[in-house]
Amino acid sequence: MESDRPRPIGRGAKVRTAVHAATLAELVDKGYAALSVENVAQRAGVHKTTVYRRWKDRESLLTDALTEHVATDIPIPDTGAIETDLRALARSLVQSFTSPAGQAILAAMFTGAAHLPEIASARRHVFHDRLTRATPVVTRAVERGELPSGTDPAELLKTLAAPIYLRLLITAEPIDEETADRTVRITLAAARSGALRPPQTP
Repeated sequence: MESDRPRPIGRGAKVRTAVHAATLAELVDKGYAALSVENVAQRAGVHKTTVYRRWKDRESLLTDALTEHVATDIPIPDTGAIETDLRALARSLVQSFTSPAGQAILAAMFTGAAHLPEIASARRHVFHDRLTRATPVVTRAVERGELPSGTDPAELLKTLAAPIYLRLLITAEPIDEETADRTVRITLAAARSGALRPPQTP
């Protein structure tokens, strides 16, 4: 008689990848409320003790899986020019968050259980990681002389993302590559005017 226990799939990076994929699949299929370490482990083909050795609870597992997914699904470009870098970044953002996985991630982070402290913490971690990873896009542009010295990378990246998230989360307007390209034009105009420098201390 075959055992009902999951078969081991290996260790290290392979386990992490499988568990991350299973976490997102559970999130897409069942939502955050039904997300459990046991179901993730079963879907990933590992024992739940294997999961608990790496993540202390479902919140830390979800945070890690979301951070890794966003980092992978929205890679940081280096095209050699700020306009094409920002266009690639904005288009990837649109493509990622209009996919089924992206919609499930947005639902987990901004609706339903979004008021829970652990979800708020996961959201802050994911977006902080995102800004940190994308900062070189702006600093390289400043070094090349494409943007004014002192341009604040975080402010520029927030300016880029804000119109996209407004449509995704507030107005429910359709978004596409033209939406992404328009946000790039607006962001670059603001940055080149010096509006995205930190405020001067009197």
